[in-house]
Amino acid sequence: MAERVVLAYSGGLDTSVAVRWMIEQWGVEVVTVACDVGQGGDWDALIGRAKAAGASEAVVVDCREEFARDYCAPVLAANALYENQYPLVSALSRPLITKHLVAAARAHGADAVAHGCTGKGNDQVRFEVSTRALAPDLEVLAPVRVWGMTREDCIAYAAEHGIPITATREKLYSIDDNLWGRAIECGEMEDPWAEPPAGVWEMTVPRATEPRDLTISFDAGRPVAVDGDALAPHDLITTLNQVVGSYGWGRLDMVENRRVGIKSRETYEAPGALALITAHRDLEALTLERDLQRHKIGLEHRYAELVYDGLWFSPLKEALDAFVDSSQRFVTGDVRLRLEPGRCFVVGRRSPYSLYDYGLATYDAADSFNHADSEGFVKLWGLGIETWAAKQAQAGD
Repeated sequence: MAERVVLAYSGGLDTSVAVRWMIEQWGVEVVTVACDVGQGGDWDALIGRAKAAGASEAVVVDCREEFARDYCAPVLAANALYENQYPLVSALSRPLITKHLVAAARAHGADAVAHGCTGKGNDQVRFEVSTRALAPDLEVLAPVRVWGMTREDCIAYAAEHGIPITATREKLYSIDDNLWGRAIECGEMEDPWAEPPAGVWEMTVPRATEPRDLTISFDAGRPVAVDGDALAPHDLITTLNQVVGSYGWGRLDMVENRRVGIKSRETYEAPGALALITAHRDLEALTLERDLQRHKIGLEHRYAELVYDGLWFSPLKEALDAFVDSSQRFVTGDVRLRLEPGRCFVVGRRSPYSLYDYGLATYDAADSFNHADSEGFVKLWGLGIETWAAKQAQAGD
């Protein structure tokens, strides 16, 4: 059994109780690691809560720029949407958190890491598979999966041990947020017929009423500026969350297939992420050669599946990253988005590497397309069908 454990710590009820429970039940020393991936919060209070629960040390790591640069940007380049909808909000932060868990385990001489996930969620898969990829020698502990306590039991346990929590029995929703978006589940939304109540939304509360245009600039597939203002990745995503979200756009309500084999009703807010993917896809349509674009589209779903299924650190993901990186060489330019209440859509795009040729596309006097070439092309293109029709089509009736 492990002697020193590094716990992925959110500061919530389950992970706070897990600190004390592991100390009492398993006799381990617990070090907590909390990663700031853009969710905000009172980090001093979080450290105090972890210490009150019994942690020998509580570490907070500012991961916002790393998250934006090394996790959000590659997923954006891949246009990764799980089941063609979900921009991988929670799934995207877990490999980064695991990376810092492993680093802390090495720094503190721990022989195990731990998480606060239940037995039917996706995050247990992401934490554990990522840990085994990065540090197969470390034991992985999952106290919430084995302790058998209800939410009410955990609240009572925290009160008994003087752990200062803010959870109440009346809490309805489970919320996970970061720079890339916000996930909301549970409560009445466990009924897929029930409409999400207005109060669950935070990033997409409508405030703006007047339409406006917003220009996003990309350099080799990475967003670098908004309306001409160069921004660091973290600041750029934050800006888009605020501006696009103020139009009430960027919400998702879907039934998704979890890795563990169950369907789950999920609601998300990701105004910045969805606006960026909308713009990036459009710029690719202008700059990618046809076969490259089509092949990339065919791989995007698989890329999203790998991230969702906890395989960020895997040979296939690494190989797909190499392909995506290569495809982004000329994805440079600007995309103009129009924002209206409840809407966000592309109204213009330009690139120094555009493959759109006005002379070939136009029907006016500047037309440079040789129409006479099409006669032989069309004949050869349809030759197979013509042969089939002459030899077999009538015979099959």
